[in-house]
Amino acid sequence: MTDSITLHRAPLVAAGLLLGAGLGGFVDGIVLHQILQWHNMLSNQLPPDNLINAKVNMYWDGVFHAAVWVLTAVGLRLLWAAGSRADVPWSGRTLGGGLLLGWGLFNVVEGLIDHALLGLHHVNEYAADKLPWDMAFLGFGALLLLAGYGLVRAGRHDTAVRGTRRT
Repeated sequence: MTDSITLHRAPLVAAGLLLGAGLGGFVDGIVLHQILQWHNMLSNQLPPDNLINAKVNMYWDGVFHAAVWVLTAVGLRLLWAAGSRADVPWSGRTLGGGLLLGWGLFNVVEGLIDHALLGLHHVNEYAADKLPWDMAFLGFGALLLLAGYGLVRAGRHDTAVRGTRRT
């Protein structure tokens, strides 16, 4: 515990949020778009059932991957900056909580906007009933948010700052 400085956890949480959103986006893109091939960015609006539609969907999947790469890169930059500050406690629970919050936020925002509001795609375009898949995606996001919040709260007791970290 340190008495000489005020501790600030927000920089570590912010880094975790961006890293979590970016990495969560990569999980979505790699697993749901590429490996399982359940959907593409525009697959509900432009089914990839011919070469032109498939190419348009592939382009927008690439734009999506570029955006989550930028989120991840900015998150890494924020993590680097947080790690060099003496007033930021180095806490795996705080960072891990931020990662889960970011991934959960990605799922909830992406699920509400792309699946529900705009109808660009659904989690599983090939399912007879798409709603349970979309709801499960949102539910998983909500669970990630709750777990992340719990970890960030638990990390508020971590006080190891620069110079006092274990190597």
